[in-house]
Amino acid sequence: MILFLAIALLAQSAQPQPPARYRFKVVKSFAHDPRAFTQGLEFRDGTFYEGTGLNGRSSLRRVNLNDGQVLQQTPLSSQYFGEGITVLKDRILQLTWQAGTGFIYDRKTFKQTGQFKYPGEGWGLTNDGKNIYMSDGTPQIRIWDATTLKELRRITVKSGNRPIDQINELEWIDGEIYANVWQTDFILRINPSTGTVTGIIDMTGLLDGNNGTADVLNGIAYDAPTKRLFVTGKLWPKIYQVELVRVQ
Repeated sequence: MILFLAIALLAQSAQPQPPARYRFKVVKSFAHDPRAFTQGLEFRDGTFYEGTGLNGRSSLRRVNLNDGQVLQQTPLSSQYFGEGITVLKDRILQLTWQAGTGFIYDRKTFKQTGQFKYPGEGWGLTNDGKNIYMSDGTPQIRIWDATTLKELRRITVKSGNRPIDQINELEWIDGEIYANVWQTDFILRINPSTGTVTGIIDMTGLLDGNNGTADVLNGIAYDAPTKRLFVTGKLWPKIYQVELVRVQ
C-alpha cells in the first residue's frame, strides 16, 4: 500500500502544472495610428519602436507615447512585408514575412546598416540582451546569438504536452517571453528555457466600441523601469496600458 501511494505521488508530481490564467485591467489608453499594421512593438527611453507590415506600407517607426505621432520613420521596399522588430543596444533588427531577409538599422538614425538571412518565415522578435528569440508561426521559437545572429537552438511552445502554433509577436518581460497567438485574443507567458506555457492572458474585449477596420490583437511592449505593460493590435486606434489580474 505504501509503495502504491509513493508511485501515485511520483506520477502526480511528474504532471506539468497547468498554466495560470489572467484577465486584465486597463490603466490608461494612448492614441495609435489606425493605419499601422502593427507587427512588432517595443518601448525604450520613453518612446515606442514599431515595425509595421503589408507590402507597400511596411516601415520601421519611432512613435510618441502620449499622442501617437510618428517621430521617425523609414519605409521598406514594397517587395517586403515587414514583420517583428527588436531593439538591441544601438541596433534595431526587423524581420520580413516570406522573403527570408531581415534588416539591421542604426537605432539613432534609422539608417540601414546591414541585412541577414534565415530559412522559413519571419514573424516575431525579442531579446534578453544576450540572445534573440524569433518566431515563425510554428510552435517553435528560434534562439540566436545576439552578436552573430547564428541560431543556437530552438524551443517548442507547449501547454502540457500539446504544441501551440501561430506564435507571433514576442516580448521579453522579467525573464519570460510573452507572445501573441495570431488570430486570437490570447497572450501566452512562456518559459524561455523549456517552451512551457506558464500563463494564459485572455484579452477579449480590450478594444472598446466600434473600431471599423481594426484587425487582430498584435503588439506587446514593456517599460522595464516602471513595469508598465502595453498592448495593441493591427490597425488599432489605441495602445492600452494594462495590468494583469489572475483569475485561476
